[in-house]
Amino acid sequence: MRIAIGCDPNAQECKEEVIGIITKHGYGDVTDFGSDDVIYAHVAQKVGEAVASGEYDQGVLICGTGLGVSIAVNKVKGAYGALCDNVYAAQRAHLSNDANVLCMGAFTTGPKVRETIVEAYFENNFEPENSSKSSVPKVQAFREYEMEHMK
Repeated sequence: MRIAIGCDPNAQECKEEVIGIITKHGYGDVTDFGSDDVIYAHVAQKVGEAVASGEYDQGVLICGTGLGVSIAVNKVKGAYGALCDNVYAAQRAHLSNDANVLCMGAFTTGPKVRETIVEAYFENNFEPENSSKSSVPKVQAFREYEMEHMK
């Protein structure tokens, strides 16, 4: 799996931790999209575009709260960012919502919680044939809306 990761300058240390977690568990090959730009939307958009284009399979974005990068990445057509601050949300991001970008807050989650979030996110996948029957039409609905209304 190819994973794109980026953050704002406040989350550089956290990003390095997450890269280490991904590498330790063998979830995939990580490409660092940077962390120097104080305008977190720029890196979020780059990661979102890389994932939406299919060049990367998944993305990870981190800022102070995770809110800014999640808002920014969700402006990219085909990028589905999920702000996860707990294990259950990370599991459901994939299982129920087919998210392709994990968003986290460097200031709102500690190292141990971050590790469990990353594990839960990457160890679960959306599989339409195995997912809840109620999840598939929900994912189809937001994708159809996106195709009709986003340029």
